[in-house]
Amino acid sequence: MHKGVALGDGRILHNTPFKGEHVCSESEFRAGRRLYVERREGGTPEIIRSRIYATEKRNYNLLTNNCEHTVSRVMDGQAKSPQLRSWVVGTGLAAATFAITRHPVITAAAYAFGRKIANRNR
Repeated sequence: MHKGVALGDGRILHNTPFKGEHVCSESEFRAGRRLYVERREGGTPEIIRSRIYATEKRNYNLLTNNCEHTVSRVMDGQAKSPQLRSWVVGTGLAAATFAITRHPVITAAAYAFGRKIANRNR
């Protein structure tokens, strides 16, 4: 799921592979899809605005600066991507399990278990 920060005036800050971090309209962000809103605590609107405008706009990088990194950096002051972390943990555990067992069902269970563990430790 793609994430962004609503700026409160119909514009959204987000991060995409071709444009990096940038501000666009809500309709451009939605691109015809349904919009889900999640309220998060991240300080006062002034602090959030200062984080948005004080940092340089960065290029997209799946591993180090994806849309989740952008949102968490603006909201919490620290770039994190829980979705990426859970994928990496799940894949790592699945690869280790497959190397040991060579059993696809046990490997799939290890992947699901790894993602669950990573999501629990957010």
